[in-house]
Amino acid sequence: MPSVGGNILLARYAFVKAKGGDPLWQRVLSHLPAEDQRLLRRTLLVTSSYPLELNLRLDEAIAREVHPGEPERAFLEMGRSSAEVNLRGPHKPFLRHADPHYLLSFTEMIYAYYYNEGRRTYEKTGPTSATLTTHDAPPATPGDCLTVVGWHQRAIELSGGKNVKVVESRCRSKGHTVCEYRCSWE
Repeated sequence: MPSVGGNILLARYAFVKAKGGDPLWQRVLSHLPAEDQRLLRRTLLVTSSYPLELNLRLDEAIAREVHPGEPERAFLEMGRSSAEVNLRGPHKPFLRHADPHYLLSFTEMIYAYYYNEGRRTYEKTGPTSATLTTHDAPPATPGDCLTVVGWHQRAIELSGGKNVKVVESRCRSKGHTVCEYRCSWE
């Protein structure tokens, strides 16, 4: 069964709490099935794995509450927040000031911290550009892919990149065999 690391759910929890505290978290949970609510009310552990489907339902519920009518904005913000939480915390060793390629060179390892199926590769395409490609992963959703875009935007910024652009040029949710993200910065 496809699963995600607890670091993703903990980052989503931190995102919601920062936006509106416990009242917002309770509203988000109210959109979810009872079993999801039960799991999310327990202590979430960074070292545990959780069903990918739970994460996808949680993201949809957060988007509905945080930015009604603007889900794309919510998904990008969730991804950015996840990068902020994880790269300023347990994944800080992946950052090197003024060197986004250093961070991106760990793409496959970082992916494995988040997901138990599939892999993501990194290709340096220039001094300030790279392509990331997700292979053999569970089916993607447009929202999940936007969280990946947001995560990499913020990660590259935290590595010193300016005017960062991350564009998904191919997406499994649109019928492609891979998800491909073209990254550039100054």
